[in-house]
Amino acid sequence: MNKRFDSKRKMLAFFVDGSKRYFIPSIIFVCFLVCFDLLNPRIIGYVVDFLKGDTDGFPGFVTAIIDSLGGRDCILSAMWIIALIIIGINLVGAVCRYAFKMFNALTAEHMVKHMRDTLFEKVMHLPFKWHDENKTGDIIQRLTSDIDMIKNFMSEQLTSLIRVTLLIIISIAFMVSINPLLALASSAFIPVILLYSLKFHKGIGSAFEKVDVEEGVLSSIAQENISGLRVVRAFGREKYERERFESRNENYTGMWIHVMKLLSHFWFVTNLICGAKDVLVISLGAYMTVDGQMTAGEYVSFIAYSGMMNWPLRQLGRTISELSKAGVSLDRLMYIMNSESEEDDAAALDYPGAGDIEFKNVTFGYTDDGKVLDNVSLVIPAGKTVGIIGATGSGKSSLVALLDDLYELKKDQGSIHIAGVDIRSIKKSELRKNIALILQETFLFSGSLSENLKIASSLSDEDMKAAVDTADLTSTIERFEKHYDTFVGEKGVTLSGGQKQRVAIARALLRKSPVIIFDDSLSAVDAETDSRIRKALKESCKDSTVILISHRISSVMKADKIFVMDAGHIIESGTHEELLAAGGRYAYIYGLQSAGMEV
Repeated sequence: MNKRFDSKRKMLAFFVDGSKRYFIPSIIFVCFLVCFDLLNPRIIGYVVDFLKGDTDGFPGFVTAIIDSLGGRDCILSAMWIIALIIIGINLVGAVCRYAFKMFNALTAEHMVKHMRDTLFEKVMHLPFKWHDENKTGDIIQRLTSDIDMIKNFMSEQLTSLIRVTLLIIISIAFMVSINPLLALASSAFIPVILLYSLKFHKGIGSAFEKVDVEEGVLSSIAQENISGLRVVRAFGREKYERERFESRNENYTGMWIHVMKLLSHFWFVTNLICGAKDVLVISLGAYMTVDGQMTAGEYVSFIAYSGMMNWPLRQLGRTISELSKAGVSLDRLMYIMNSESEEDDAAALDYPGAGDIEFKNVTFGYTDDGKVLDNVSLVIPAGKTVGIIGATGSGKSSLVALLDDLYELKKDQGSIHIAGVDIRSIKKSELRKNIALILQETFLFSGSLSENLKIASSLSDEDMKAAVDTADLTSTIERFEKHYDTFVGEKGVTLSGGQKQRVAIARALLRKSPVIIFDDSLSAVDAETDSRIRKALKESCKDSTVILISHRISSVMKADKIFVMDAGHIIESGTHEELLAAGGRYAYIYGLQSAGMEV
């Protein structure tokens, strides 16, 4: 999916889209809630004036209600009627509050589910190059903390913003109807708080962004150390890694302390302004009441409305500060959403079937300033076994990564064909389904051996056991107490390197792919096991095109053809005997390895 967003607002609307059936009712109920909350002060004001007999200023509808209830004397003898009215209003308000919170929670949870599903799918379809450029810990932090930040803003701050705005507008309207002059004095403080909040919002946004980035760095360090705990302990790096983590953690803590100081200063100033407003309103209102410009009931109502605005004004400041944090999180998620995913063209083809694999003038580099492969051309005949040997960094693994279309090969960088079809025109899922790639660094999922073996296929237990036999893993599994139900642990930590590689070989063989690539995937097994596996592979993979990448000549010497690579070039090719007779690099490596075996 390559849906792009040119603004945070549009991306947020996309995520909320599926939750509208909950979001709209929550907004409706929050409006009702505000209205019922604001009725109480006015009713209390009328009651105060009613008890004093000061009813001349009552609106016509209030006078009509009094008359319908039997007049003032009747009501005074049954004050429980007024109590019931107030209780009824508060009960309806409580129902509205419950409905608002329920629909608000449903909106937030459905939105977050949509966000997690969408972002997870997006990350799974981003190219290898993108993952090379972004740390795992930072990606995880974006998919957890940043999503939670947006959820909290949507469920707490956005609806609060609507509620606060309504409270302020309706409160001002009520205050103006009571006493315009006093309402003007109270409202004069609102622009001051809003302007200060906006200035604060601009200043704190960059601080939150730095905190978010530093949290990603801290998460990456923790993730790397937990994943590589065995290496850390094996090399005695506990003290170094602890000091490195503590140093970054101290930096992260210092950033948060700075943010908290900014927030404390903000709350202090806004509280000071609200306090000054209250003092002015209470003093001026008391003077006007004594002077007869307003009734006691109007004074009580006005003070209540003015006080009710204090929380919304403070909340408005908090909402603006939370908006800055949510904005940073939205930016970080928009970076993922706007990254280019792997996608097939509309005219993409199915896998063409068995055929020769041909590299034509392939030039490739992982960065713009370096070449890993330089004008490489070679042909791998269908159904044959080909060996590729060379020093570390010579470009062996890059060849097969490009063949599996894990990295983009641009038009001016040459081409790779299978059965005469450019792999760029083949559906990526179909291409990778037909190419079994076994890497040197084997990744096993946390689960049983059986679950890891069948992860690439749903074939029968008989097929699984046949693949296990070919990978020379049967005797190893039989020694395990639970056999195929043995739990291998996260990344297969309970298995040795050779055992993990053999599980990966068996897992790949279960796919029965027409092309099988062994990328130095026998490096962790001994020479005797290597020999047994290669003999078994020759029989089980006789109809497949097999590519063997290795540092060991013993692993490739039986191949139909061998390519020798150096610094991104093919420098020699031929059979084992032809390369030995040529007396070049291959013969030199063979001599060194043979001498090593004799020693």
